[in-house]
Amino acid sequence: MNNKVRKLIKEYEEYAKKNGFRLNPNKKIVESVIKGLFRNERKFGKKYCPCRRVTGDKEEDKKIICPCIYHKDEIKNQGHCHCMLFVRLD
Repeated sequence: MNNKVRKLIKEYEEYAKKNGFRLNPNKKIVESVIKGLFRNERKFGKKYCPCRRVTGDKEEDKKIICPCIYHKDEIKNQGHCHCMLFVRLD
């Protein structure tokens, strides 16, 4: 795991803690999602959630920059966000 990946994981751990949830304890899932975020950043210029479709409409696509606008409701209702990066505290 490179420093860029580690740094983003640390940032998301802090973000999750401040917001009352946590990163998925499954490290493979976290690393896979983070790699997908960096892949989307290289391809599209932003860290779009790898579990969502980039439309090309910049206003619409802003909603899916990680952490996306959907993650808090998904965590509340399903126990995790769609890509499973963040999970509810249990």
